[in-house]
Amino acid sequence: MADKRISELVATTTLTGTESVPMVQSGVTKKATISDITSRIVTVAKTMGAGDTVNLSDTEFKDATMVKLTWNGINGTATLNLPDATSANSLNRFFRLITDSTVSTNKRIDLTPIGGQTLDGSTNAFEINSSYEGIAVWSDGTEWFIIQKKA
Repeated sequence: MADKRISELVATTTLTGTESVPMVQSGVTKKATISDITSRIVTVAKTMGAGDTVNLSDTEFKDATMVKLTWNGINGTATLNLPDATSANSLNRFFRLITDSTVSTNKRIDLTPIGGQTLDGSTNAFEINSSYEGIAVWSDGTEWFIIQKKA
């Protein structure tokens, strides 16, 4: 098997979560279980409506890596504030934000950097305005970056 690429290997059993798998971190080989890896995905569902302001620095998002956004009510705009990029909790922090079928052009959510900080170099909000939209953002401890957008 040493002469095969990973993409050429065929899985014959399903992992249960307790098996150790090798990984490389900062040039050092380490091990983790599938359960260790998947337990890092913490999903929070949040319903928003016109005029609402939600802060991703609030306690309910403390461990969140995935935030599912749902709209409730009349047309309008809600604001979703990113946490302070310079806080210790934001260094190498990322959020995946996804919408369900309730978000639309007339029911939108502005993803907003706070206090003059930037998202992809801009202090402007990123408008989330369609159903099943997805965006991932990451902080380097100074500012926020859009690392993935669903096309």
